[in-house]
Amino acid sequence: MGKKFTEKHLIPYYDCDVLGQLKVPRLIEMMIKASGSQCDSLGLTNEFIASFGLSWIITEHDLIINRLPLAEEEVSVTSEAESYNKFFSYRKYWIHSASGEELAVMESTFALMNIKERTVNAAPLEIMAPFESEKIKKIRHGEKIPERTQDATKQAFHVSFWDIDNNYHVNNTVYSAWMIDSHSFDFLIKYRPKRLLIKYNKEIRYDEQVMVFVDTNQDNTFYHVDHGSELCAEGKIEWVER
Repeated sequence: MGKKFTEKHLIPYYDCDVLGQLKVPRLIEMMIKASGSQCDSLGLTNEFIASFGLSWIITEHDLIINRLPLAEEEVSVTSEAESYNKFFSYRKYWIHSASGEELAVMESTFALMNIKERTVNAAPLEIMAPFESEKIKKIRHGEKIPERTQDATKQAFHVSFWDIDNNYHVNNTVYSAWMIDSHSFDFLIKYRPKRLLIKYNKEIRYDEQVMVFVDTNQDNTFYHVDHGSELCAEGKIEWVER
């Protein structure tokens, strides 16, 4: 068990969809911000991490949504750096309403990327110690995503300047937007994600063209994000009626 950090948010209307519910990519961003705020409070700023020639990257999200926050609703976001091994750090997030209702929970896997080599780097003790996380040996692999089928539908997306983060690659939340945007307006009015799992395999850069392949199997939908012949990300969404 590592240190926990909590901060409050008032949901702005412009981060919500046409039904007044928080957009799923914004929900993920809100959670990630809490871990960034915790890092800053511990002196582990982006500048400090960069002094080691490193930067945080995300390799996996597993998000469960019980209810999407509403416009102008105040929520609390809690983050905990739960455990880590030589190469990966495992973090958990919770979002609660003002009355204590658990709205969402997410488990994420982080790694430290060597900025110059663009490879995963072993985690220095100077960076990990302040979190007081449990050191473990086991590497978590998460749920396996089935390979895409010949029946998968596909949709193209172009990487814009606004999709790029401070690592100069596509921000992790953009992938969730691509997956969700692969569905029709009528579908998205009726359904929302209950569970969203994303695994990030390879960087995507500015001005590149990606193809999102979608396979539907009963209540689960599987996604493969390709750039050319390379699989850059894969995911799964369980949908429920709003």
